[in-house]
Formats: sequence, structure tokens, C-alpha cells
Amino acid sequence: MSRKGIGFGIALVAASVLLTGCQPAPEAEPTADADAGCVRMVTNSGGLEDRSFNQSSWEGLQQAEDELGVEAEAIVSTGETDLAPNVEQAVDSGCGLIVTVGWELADPTLAQAEANPEVAFAIVDESVDAPNVKPVVFDTAQASFLAGYLAAGVTKTGVVATFGGGNQPPVTLFMDGFVDGVAKYNAVHGTDVLALGWNKGTQDGAFTGDFEDVNKGKTLTAGIIDQGADVILPVAGQVGEGAAAAALEHGDVSIVWVDSDGYETLPAQYRPVILTSVLKNTQDAMVQIVGDVQDDAFTNEPYVGTLENAGVEIAPYHDLASLVSPELDGEIEGLRQAIIAGDVVVDSPSAP
Repeated sequence: MSRKGIGFGIALVAASVLLTGCQPAPEAEPTADADAGCVRMVTNSGGLEDRSFNQSSWEGLQQAEDELGVEAEAIVSTGETDLAPNVEQAVDSGCGLIVTVGWELADPTLAQAEANPEVAFAIVDESVDAPNVKPVVFDTAQASFLAGYLAAGVTKTGVVATFGGGNQPPVTLFMDGFVDGVAKYNAVHGTDVLALGWNKGTQDGAFTGDFEDVNKGKTLTAGIIDQGADVILPVAGQVGEGAAAAALEHGDVSIVWVDSDGYETLPAQYRPVILTSVLKNTQDAMVQIVGDVQDDAFTNEPYVGTLENAGVEIAPYHDLASLVSPELDGEIEGLRQAIIAGDVVVDSPSAP
């Protein structure tokens, strides 16, 4: 996978970032003259440096700046009331491509897309049905399946866990894959590793209720650790940093990060507890979509990241590679190939 590491201290100098409130935007310009040489991205309320899909989408657009010469700016939403005005502001820029990030922006994206049919829109991690909107979604259950199998293979307590920020399809998709991966390990090895925090059958489990409050993540994770879990998958944006903090304080607990490689994006102090990460290769998707707009080849056909097209993957084991035996690593590689071949099917009601 192409994973262009861009430090945000450099990134915020290299391209413009707009922090806006909920002030009304002016009336939109005619969209027939939309400029294919520029793109505007609107974040959700998690902010630009969320170590998740806002950050990775922005890095992808910066990569497009370098490779394709497009001019990119990010409009940062700080709360729910910013969302619709910020999408409108993005359209008012006259740019030919508007990228919005997250389920919170589905309705504002659809409204502006219907009002501006000559503008191309891409929405990350959500599906919007309109002729000029391209959903950018990821079958993270496939990679989470590998992470769940890995977690079951390295646990010393026989208990692993997951939790989410909210009960939403892009979140529960990870959780479905994770618990199925644990179940697969149990079936193969005759073990009884317990997965806490998610019941795939009832589609219910443990949630913090938001994606920003790090303390909630730390508190919930401490309780999970008290129940014996020693490998934990938080699917909760910034809240996951609280899980890493709890793991670091406790010792002998590891974290599976999501969206980006947590070993690279989290503060370095958490590196000793990052077992792997379930990756979404948003960067390559952004570069591809920008190129399509420039080449007049844009369509609303969804981009679906899978193991086969390298849109999803698990990250290297980094400092915890010693926990993963060659035999276990080989089994995980075999499962990867089996999923790609269709011999192992990872399903979820939240699959894109």
C-alpha cells in the first residue's frame, strides 16, 4: 500500500486549512465553470488531526497536490452546526471536486450535490446516492477479520475485546470482522478465546457515545481490562487514544488501531502497545478521484476498498512483532489470500 507519511506540522504549512464556524455562506456561483484544478475538503466534527479518516483523506489530497498539481484546502468543522454551511462554502469556492468526510455530512452533501449537478462530490466512509456523488467506502471487515484472528492468536488471557464510538455501520463493520476473526481462530485451533464488547447477532455492544472524549475511552478500556482482555480494538476515532493510554498504564495489554497506522500517527509513547492497525488506504482513493475529475472520467460508482485492491489491510506488527510466531503470521497470510480468492467470505450487515 502507498502510505505517504506527512507530519502535520509540515502539512499545515504546505496547504491551506480553513477553520470556520456556522456563518452563512454567500449564494453559490454557477457550477458549469467549476475548476478541476482545485478541491475542497470538509471535515466532520472530529477535526483534521483525528488520526482517522479526516487525517488520511487530507493526506491523500496533499499527495494529489504533489502528484497532480491540484490546489487543495480543508474546511474544518468544529461542531454539528458547521457542517451544512461548510459544504456550501466549499461549493462556493468554485472548485470542481468537493470531498466530505463521514456520515455526519451525508445530508449536507446530498443537498449541495442536488443543487450543483455540475460539481463532483466524493464522500468518505458513507454512501450518498446521487449522480454526481462518489462514495468512498471500505470493507474493513475483511482486514478486521485478520486482526481478530491475530488477537486471538497472541492473547495470553484468552480474552480480547472491541468497542466503538457509536453504533453506526462504518464502526460496527470493523467490529463484525474482528469477532468473526476470533471465532475463526477458535474453530481452527479448538480454543475458546472470548471476544468482549460486541455481539454480531444482535448488532449491539460497548460504545462511548462519541469520537472525541479521550477520557471516555480510557475509562471504558480500564473496565474491559479488568474483565481480562489483553488485546483491544477501539473503533472510536480520537477516543481510541484513551484506550492506548489505559493499555500503557496497565502493561501487558495491546491495542489494534483503526483507519491509519497507529504506530505512526499516535504519540510515540504509545508505540509499545500498538499490535497492528486496520488500515483504510484513503490516500490512494483521493489521488485516483482527483485524477478522474481532471481527466473528465469521474463517475458516481463507489470506490470500495478491499484486501484485493489494497484498499484495506493490516499494518506491520512493529515493536510487538515478537508476539507473532511465524506460524501465526503464515496463517494470517493464508487467510488474506483465501479472502481475496473468495474461499473465505467475511460478511456483515454493514458491508458496503
